[in-house]
Amino acid sequence: MENFSFYSPTKFVFGKETESKCGALVKEFGGSKVLIHYGGGSVVRSGLFDRVKKSLIEAGVQFCELGGVTPNPRSGKVYEGIELCKKENVDFILAVGGGSSIDSAKAIAMGVCYDGDFWDFYSGKERPKKALPVGTVLTIAAAGSEGSGDSVITHENGMLKRGASGECIRPKFSILNPQLTTTLPAYQTACGATDIMAHVFERYFTNTTDVQTTDRLCEAVLLSMIEETPKVIKDPNDYQARANIMWAGMVAHNNIVGVGREQDWNSHGIEHELSALYDCAHGAGLAVIMPAWMTYVVDHDVMRFAQMACRVWNCKMDFQNPKKTALEGIAAFRSFLKSIGMPINFSELGAKESDIPYLVKTFGLGETGKTGGFVQLTSKDVENIYRLAL
Repeated sequence: MENFSFYSPTKFVFGKETESKCGALVKEFGGSKVLIHYGGGSVVRSGLFDRVKKSLIEAGVQFCELGGVTPNPRSGKVYEGIELCKKENVDFILAVGGGSSIDSAKAIAMGVCYDGDFWDFYSGKERPKKALPVGTVLTIAAAGSEGSGDSVITHENGMLKRGASGECIRPKFSILNPQLTTTLPAYQTACGATDIMAHVFERYFTNTTDVQTTDRLCEAVLLSMIEETPKVIKDPNDYQARANIMWAGMVAHNNIVGVGREQDWNSHGIEHELSALYDCAHGAGLAVIMPAWMTYVVDHDVMRFAQMACRVWNCKMDFQNPKKTALEGIAAFRSFLKSIGMPINFSELGAKESDIPYLVKTFGLGETGKTGGFVQLTSKDVENIYRLAL
């Protein structure tokens, strides 16, 4: 296990009707003028938006509003939010929604406190050092942004989807009410579950040795997702299953399962080009890319894939041919994704083989021409993984 520092100060308020506490929580963390940042749609129709505003009013917290966040959140809305916050002297941002609203809120929070272009943080030119405090009211278990110091935004100039990270954008508090996820369509629920599992796999596949504790933590989260996801696909109102999935989403991405080990985020990076170009759901893109990436790199550490197959997918170990076991595990993962309604190839996602050269070009490998942790990939490797996903 490698040396590490782990600091996760977000206050989580979990359970039924907890959105009624958001006003008091904003005040607890020093907010007096709030930007409520949200998408729209179900947040408004369900009455959640009104309940959030009521809580703020009762706590004596002033607020302004900015809706319209889209899936795969865009830079234009971030620029709009930065301008509004400066105009209204906002000192706290409250994201109401899923990962898109939260990621957009984080980008605004950084941009307000920065003299340059917020995109500098996403292009790698700058690291964020200061941001307005952010709180969240989560409505979708998926991205894990409610507990992480990460944010992903798509810039409309070139449709580049990039990430930024910094402790200053880790939420001060996050309200997690599983009831708020019960109205999600089955497809969105499955996309969220896929994203959660991908967050774990990106940490699980590592070159770091002697990481049994975090291996077992990763496997526990994956096993919970395998057990609970079909339940909520069948019965959207299964509160206990929803609760387990919502907490798994946070645990999967606040890095508690990833400390002390090298990580590999190539599958996320490769998928980002798909969702930027086709505007598909991130989880759906991961369902296509993740098994393809696994298949492509399996020979790098056959025994780690075989371990996953046995511990997570209950495959029987073939000691004479461990690669057979490893491939059975990957096949089991793909079958699970298909069983919950996820696409598993380019055509089901709506992606085109003819776009692969463009996807590889926009992926961008930086100065070294390689990317990755578990396995270093070249542009040719990235192309091969896209082709495996056909």
